[in-house]
Amino acid sequence: MAKSGVLEGDSTMAAAAAKASELKKELQKLVAEIVDLDDINLDEIDRAQYVLCNLKELKLKKSVSLKVRSSNHNSGHEIVSGAVPEEFKCPLSKELMRDPVIIASGQTFDKPFIRKWLQAGNKTCPRTQQVLSHTILTPNHLIRTMIAQWCKNHGVKLPDSVNRTDEEGLTKADKDHFVSLLKKMSSTLPHQKESAKELRLLTKRLPSFRALFGEESLDAIPKLLSPLSQAKLESDLQEDLITTLLNISIHENNKKLVLETPNVLPLLMEALRSGTIETKSNAAAALFTLSALDSNKAIIGRFGALKPLIDLLDEGHPLVMKDVASAIFNLCILHENKARVVSDGGVRVIMKKILNRTHVDELLSIVAMLSSSQRAIEEMVELGAVPCLLSIIRESSCARNKENCIAILHAICFSDRSKWKEMKEEESKYCTISQLVENGSSRAKRKASGVLERMNRANYLTHTA
Repeated sequence: MAKSGVLEGDSTMAAAAAKASELKKELQKLVAEIVDLDDINLDEIDRAQYVLCNLKELKLKKSVSLKVRSSNHNSGHEIVSGAVPEEFKCPLSKELMRDPVIIASGQTFDKPFIRKWLQAGNKTCPRTQQVLSHTILTPNHLIRTMIAQWCKNHGVKLPDSVNRTDEEGLTKADKDHFVSLLKKMSSTLPHQKESAKELRLLTKRLPSFRALFGEESLDAIPKLLSPLSQAKLESDLQEDLITTLLNISIHENNKKLVLETPNVLPLLMEALRSGTIETKSNAAAALFTLSALDSNKAIIGRFGALKPLIDLLDEGHPLVMKDVASAIFNLCILHENKARVVSDGGVRVIMKKILNRTHVDELLSIVAMLSSSQRAIEEMVELGAVPCLLSIIRESSCARNKENCIAILHAICFSDRSKWKEMKEEESKYCTISQLVENGSSRAKRKASGVLERMNRANYLTHTA
């Protein structure tokens, strides 16, 4: 089987060599004619370019098919990269592994590439998406031995580590390409669009490219935003810039740097207000990612980002709801941002969505956080929160939703006596709160018990009077 593969490879290579020889002869003839003629013949120049393109294509095909190649001096066999067993290739680099290691999910990767993945702030296995319990890299001696034996049998020598990658899993060519893309962001509009699109794709696929933006010597983020000097961004360019910011914000070390770069927040705010739906969604997701840092939460809140997020939530487009709700929730962890959400009309917008049973899971979590505000409680009561929350407890199978509902009702119960009667009627009819005491989570039981105790005390005071 192996022998026939070698013969087939030899035949293909011979045909390619013959084709290349013909093209070279034609190119020599064309170049001689172009040089000798007094006037320039455009047809001959076009033909010469066509021949050069064909030569380049042949060269590329040859380099791909012979990327991992060595001679076995005993048998004269040649090895092509396609023959490398899949289990010997790193799932990230798609290349033969030099230093195989095992991560917490049990999957094996080449060490430089998986280390870069983890250093970029990723907490999951890139192959299974399983959350990793730890980031220890354990050498896979069995696979290493098998690769070494396979290389010996096939006369393959692993690429030199200097030429292949640096410790971050990037080649020098990768870094040079990155610099050239950033340089084009200050060029003409077509170059800006082309570079922005490629940077978006690279930062989506490769954590190592996200990390490059954190190298302050490159001044990379301001260079990325060079097109902002234009009077108005075209929608596709704006979308690519926003999405790239989202991608690089995933890297933990970039979060502070990104947010503190001038023009980032104004760009995100503008995108929330007037971008395409895709751009709005990615802008909201970027704010969610950046707000992982408490210092960033304060900056985003003070800059006024909560109002456009609330307005976007009010619009209710299904593609943006989840990202917007996640961003608002994260920002509300900071106490001063809760007051901003309430003053910006967030309670009305959120309760309207919950009453319509839209994204109840995410929005109930926000309302539970806001229930520490007396003003928020008053607005909830006016909007009919009590019967709505009681019905969700009865109807929902989600323990977290029940827990958030009873936590909000507990806050209402202690702030507004006028709603005790309504809760007592509900309890008499459905035993909603009593059942939560029996079957709810520990937090739900505690809150439900507090509500029942409050209502029972009210009954006692009434009878005593």
